[in-house]
Amino acid sequence: MRVEYINPFVEAAFNVLKEVLNTDVKRGDLYLKSTTMSIMGVAALVGLAGDVEGRVVFDMTKQTALGVAGAMNGETFTAMDELAKATIQELANMITAQAVTKLHDLGFKFDLTPPALFTGENMEISNREVEALIVPMELGPIGKIEINVAVRERA
Repeated sequence: MRVEYINPFVEAAFNVLKEVLNTDVKRGDLYLKSTTMSIMGVAALVGLAGDVEGRVVFDMTKQTALGVAGAMNGETFTAMDELAKATIQELANMITAQAVTKLHDLGFKFDLTPPALFTGENMEISNREVEALIVPMELGPIGKIEINVAVRERA
C-alpha cells in the first residue's frame, strides 16, 4: 500500500476530528493488519473505486460513538438512535471527502460509496487481498477511533 494513499486520510481525520469535536486529538502509532480483525462495536465503512479500490472503516466503541455524536450535536446521547447513527456516518463522510479531495489534487481519480454503519458485538472485517493500515486517533475524554484504511491500485 502506497503512503500517498494513506497520508490524506491521516491528515483529514486529524483536522476534521479536531474541528468537529473541539478536543485534543492525538495520533497513535500506525500498524498493519493483514488478517481478520474485530470491530469495537460501531463501524462506519466507506468504499472506494476507481484508480484505487478498497475501503476505509472508522471503528469505535459504542461509548465513543455516543460521545462523538454528543460533541457534534451539542447534546448527550445515551443510545445509538437515528441521529447518533447519522452523525457517525456524517463524520465518516467528512473525513473521507476531505481525503479524497487531497487525492484528486494528486491526480488520483475514484468514487466513494455512501457510508454504511455497522453496530453490534462480535463483528469482524476480513482483509484477504489487501493489508489494512490502522491509524488510531485518541480523542481525549471521548475515547478512541481507529481508522482502518485498506486500498490498492486497480490491477
